[in-house]
Amino acid sequence: MNPSSKYHRIGRRGFLGLAAGLAAVPVLSGCGGAADAEASAPTGPPKRGGTLRVGVTGGGSSDTLDPHIPATNPDIARTINLYEALLYRDSKYRLRPLVAESVVSSPDATVWTATIRKGIKFHDGRPVTPRDVVATFRRITDPDDPKTGAASLSMLDSVVPTGDRTVEFRLSQATAGFDDYLGQYSLGIVPADFDVKKPIGTGPFRMGTFDAGLQSTFLRNEHYWVPGQPYLDKLVLTNFTEDDARINALLSSQVDVIDQVPVALIDVLRSDERIRILNSQTGTWQPFTMRVDRPPFDDVRVRQALRLVIDREQMINQVLSGQGRVANDLYAPYDPAYDSTLPQRRRDLRKVRELLAAAGKPNLEVELTTAPIQAGAVEAAQVFQRQAKDAGITIRLHKVDTTTFFGENYKNWDFAQSFWYTRNYLPQVNNGALPNSPINETHFADPEFTAIIAKAQGTVDTAERTKLLHQAQRIEYERGGDIIWAFPNQVDAYQVYVAGLVPDRTGIPLSGYQFRNAWLGQGGGA
Repeated sequence: MNPSSKYHRIGRRGFLGLAAGLAAVPVLSGCGGAADAEASAPTGPPKRGGTLRVGVTGGGSSDTLDPHIPATNPDIARTINLYEALLYRDSKYRLRPLVAESVVSSPDATVWTATIRKGIKFHDGRPVTPRDVVATFRRITDPDDPKTGAASLSMLDSVVPTGDRTVEFRLSQATAGFDDYLGQYSLGIVPADFDVKKPIGTGPFRMGTFDAGLQSTFLRNEHYWVPGQPYLDKLVLTNFTEDDARINALLSSQVDVIDQVPVALIDVLRSDERIRILNSQTGTWQPFTMRVDRPPFDDVRVRQALRLVIDREQMINQVLSGQGRVANDLYAPYDPAYDSTLPQRRRDLRKVRELLAAAGKPNLEVELTTAPIQAGAVEAAQVFQRQAKDAGITIRLHKVDTTTFFGENYKNWDFAQSFWYTRNYLPQVNNGALPNSPINETHFADPEFTAIIAKAQGTVDTAERTKLLHQAQRIEYERGGDIIWAFPNQVDAYQVYVAGLVPDRTGIPLSGYQFRNAWLGQGGGA
């Protein structure tokens, strides 16, 4: 039985006794909610004012305010609300301007010119200048301390100011789609004198307080470039590492919104007239990751066997309660170059046994490290364990907390899990599938694959580039280290008085954590 099914039996009142640990979670004093006033669904134009209290999954002592190395959900939520990149993906997964009002390419795609939005300012009132953009990318690509986005920018030779509001990105090779690389939340523009201890960006909120692993507070940025936004006076992000505590916090009005609702609880929460569900179809993926450079996963036959032992439909039904789509061990389903012609991989126990016998592992035993890093992660490990048993494979579960999972051993687990939000194929490859990628969890380093990717990045012709990317995807499909079984829906929940949240394809929770669009109706706010 899915552990989350216990909620179906106890109903709403039973929720409130499940999380004794909730008392240890910091709660903003003096803030009202549905408990203080009769709540109703907002109508009319957005209302200004109030405090939005958000329960965010995960985080820990390694939480950071650095815009260029976000790892956990709380890190990402802070990054998106404090800082802004030149471009971003909107809720429909369209590339849109942010700090830049435009980014255009030279005909040969070797020079890209960004024009900074007129009048945009940092939190301290200083205007954003080309000098700041240059310093930002120098910080990200510092060879002595490269940040998360550095691997995607390996073709970047220089960033050069060319006017009062323009900078040129000069590349070492033609790179079609370079604007897509610039549209990553981990590339937030910061001042040339940036100090992470006093974080300043252009985001809708400025920093208030920060208690790593516990809670962060933010205040409205009065210099924000979007007229009238943000609508909120204050934003509070509280970390929750356990589902029970996060659900209880919502039902007891300790918070106004939460991310990562366990999908088995959707109907339970929906039955509460005070709660609304936000359900988004996404390109998010939660792989099982196999280190291809260590036994037994250095044998491609073992990797293929584990891909074939998994029952994807059953996983979706039992882990996601049907809230997701079957995947085929490939990512980036919204990329126009996604190869949907590859045969859908399905469970085949006979083939599993043949592959393991050929690999000399007829009674395979492996340890899978799991943690509550994303809704359903631990449950997915448990279901996978049971499915593997049908083929005589023993999977021992090593459950750790999120802090331990993302600690010093992260990227060194032999067999583990991960989660990634929606990206197009090339940006994702640069982040996680090349020898120099910052988050290459599988330690994939295939020379043929690397050469094809390098050629594709320099190919301007769309049709020719797509052919190359299909070749690269086939290599990952045949010998990669990720088991990608589904594209889960992103399911979040909020109090009825919260407005401005919409389904979001990026997979980033709660409308991409874009709280500049959120506002509070009757019953919400401080």
